[in-house]
Amino acid sequence: MSLTRVYPVAPGARAPETVDLKDADARDRLASLYSTPKRKWLRLNFVTSLTGNTAGTDGTSDSLSSRTDRAVLGVIRRLSDVVLVGASSVRAEGYLLPRTTPLAVITSSGNLTGHRIPTDIAGGRLLVICPDDVAGRVRSGLPSAVDVIPIDSDSKVVPVEQVLAALRARGLANIVCEGGPTLAAHLVKAKLVDELCLTTSPILGEVRLPLLSGAVEDGRLSLAQLLVDESDALYARWMFPERPATA
Repeated sequence: MSLTRVYPVAPGARAPETVDLKDADARDRLASLYSTPKRKWLRLNFVTSLTGNTAGTDGTSDSLSSRTDRAVLGVIRRLSDVVLVGASSVRAEGYLLPRTTPLAVITSSGNLTGHRIPTDIAGGRLLVICPDDVAGRVRSGLPSAVDVIPIDSDSKVVPVEQVLAALRARGLANIVCEGGPTLAAHLVKAKLVDELCLTTSPILGEVRLPLLSGAVEDGRLSLAQLLVDESDALYARWMFPERPATA
């Protein structure tokens, strides 16, 4: 398994840089390719088909992913302080706790039925963010080591600005959001996203679940990096327009 950086190519290089994932230094080299320019950073990380579908034939992203994609996913997670995901995506994808990075789950309803939460979970490994009116019910159904973060909200949708503020107040500045499409759309609409890490699998198919679900403004991103693997999957880093320093 290998990844070749086709953009940008280093000046004067005779050939594009290639990372063999079997090499002992592969993880460090991937980490340098995916490092963030700032400590405070928010990424979206998705895998899609060529038609922009985030769910494959099995109804999850697994049938679009690969060992190489999962290697990139692991590196991005290790570079992040926390993985952020919506509760419905946890159920649909059958999420397990990441090995190296805490998981933060947003639930508006407080319904965590179907979530695989170990009873012996260590403190700081799982955070559940929910409206304050369901926080008591959420706490009662979880191991005591889970950190429940109530958000004061009059809306049925937890405000994403308050979610990020709550995470960063806990020192979790570098965040990767892995879905779902509705949460990603809310973050984009609020102009909170710095980067989209997008793996494009060379598969055509009906769009069952789009990359973003919900209205977002038209906009243009800039390509910072493009890798390609041996199966013709593409790994792009797309940068959102830089926000003012106070944002």
